[in-house]
Amino acid sequence: MDVVLVGTQRAVPNGVEATRRLVSAHPQANVIVFGAPDDAGSIAAAIAGGARGYLRWDASRPELVAALAHTLASTSVPAPRQPSDPGVQLTERELQVLRGMSQGKSNGQIGRELYLSEDTVKTHARRLFRKLGVRDRAQAVAHGFRRGLVA
Repeated sequence: MDVVLVGTQRAVPNGVEATRRLVSAHPQANVIVFGAPDDAGSIAAAIAGGARGYLRWDASRPELVAALAHTLASTSVPAPRQPSDPGVQLTERELQVLRGMSQGKSNGQIGRELYLSEDTVKTHARRLFRKLGVRDRAQAVAHGFRRGLVA
């Protein structure tokens, strides 16, 4: 199977449970979940359950194509690295960026809320990824939920 697209609210029994079941039965499945901007909890739960990425319901065609390409390209990448220090501490700004990511916000949206340039948000995100030992936003958000860094 290449990629499975799952909605967090419209799937039966629901997208989160469907993702967990699918990944449990097929650990190599590449699942991308769709959700509403205010459905961060379901999206994060689906990512924690094995989804490789997420998109908002109103994602544009280029965003969908980019997510599919990224997901397919990442299938040959080794498993995420473990953080060099499991007790790694994030700065307050890195936590704010992670919280914005967990709410499905773009770097530009996060920057506007925090009064930062988009490039500065990207710098914080890169540092955050390095500290957590993850490759992308989806992994960072899932890791953040597992460690209780975001709710």
